[in-house]
Amino acid sequence: MKKVSLAAVLAAGTVALAACGSGSSGSGSDGDIMIGSVHPLTGALAGVGALMNDGAKLAVEDVNADGGIESLDGRKLTLGEGDSKGAADTGQSEAQRLISDGAVALVGTYQSDVTANVSAVAERSRVPLVIDVAVDDSILEQGYKNTFRIQPDATSMGADGADDLIALAEANGKPVKTVSYIHIEGAFGQSVFDAFKERAESQGVQVLKEVTYPGTNFTDATTQVREAAAGNPDVIVATGYYPDQLLVAQAVKALDPDIDALYGVANGAFDDGSFPNDAGAAGENVLSANYHYGATNDEVADIRKRFEAEFGRPMETASVLSYQAVMVIAQALEEAGSDDPEDVRDAIAEIEVEDPLLAFDGPITFDETGQNENATVIVMQTKKGKVEQVFPDEFTTSEPVYPAK
Repeated sequence: MKKVSLAAVLAAGTVALAACGSGSSGSGSDGDIMIGSVHPLTGALAGVGALMNDGAKLAVEDVNADGGIESLDGRKLTLGEGDSKGAADTGQSEAQRLISDGAVALVGTYQSDVTANVSAVAERSRVPLVIDVAVDDSILEQGYKNTFRIQPDATSMGADGADDLIALAEANGKPVKTVSYIHIEGAFGQSVFDAFKERAESQGVQVLKEVTYPGTNFTDATTQVREAAAGNPDVIVATGYYPDQLLVAQAVKALDPDIDALYGVANGAFDDGSFPNDAGAAGENVLSANYHYGATNDEVADIRKRFEAEFGRPMETASVLSYQAVMVIAQALEEAGSDDPEDVRDAIAEIEVEDPLLAFDGPITFDETGQNENATVIVMQTKKGKVEQVFPDEFTTSEPVYPAK
């Protein structure tokens, strides 16, 4: 995947500013208020990208059906759609286009490298970006004031994923002592792995092997799984996106190593609603530590029901996060009483969303870096063709199976 230097992004952002005038672009004093959505709508990740865009679209529809932004005389929202095509430079240019078209805030983008470029554009243009999905720590380590993230970051996902695995295994009388780890190349996979390894080894769990695979043209995980299994680990841990992690699960089933569990961390496949059907027997009892929609939340159940009725597909966690990101911006617009992007940014920085749609403890609030202070992961497991929440107890919809043969 082509990457663009930060200098190039900032330079391009200067061009975008010249086109749109300033960060106070707004959408006009009495017209619709545009929120820009940047996701991979074409390419290898188009499936999840389209779901996320539709999640943002449903949120806009719900705000409008509820009367619009009351503090702005009921003005309606509109969604500006941008297609990153899964490429960082394309996502950058799409963000610039949406800002030039009048977007007062952005949501996106699913991929960390795309989000890094879009966040630089948002900073230069003084337009807030609410990240729905993108875990790389470095995105919020730039000192930016206009980027906010709802989900956990890579470090917390890796560290919490290690904690949950150790606690789950001990609670079921089969402590984990060794793991091997398979992850996608690049900042996303590496940062999650590094955090997992540090936390696991601090608690006496040995990471025997780190096995990586390329982010493109990956069609068979047999070699990687065989290498991971060679050290006879108790657990194989895996991080990556949907297509490649489906291959990992299938390879584990085919090779049948003597392990207690296949355990995903920040895994784009193992807790996806399509995974049980796509994986078949290879998916049964697979575990996944990830952020997840609140499966015990009645409001979430209603939103997901309406989403499937309108769009003809189940609403996955990433799509719920896009919905949530738009709702954060809508609440900020309401509280700011202004569609000036800088006023919206200030309102987001001070916001408290009391009833998050994800399985989090506490409200959505952002620290000085823009990270949601209460974001966390929970553990899911594929059981009898369904993804169940199995750990910790306050979020469970089913008891865990462990060892997860």
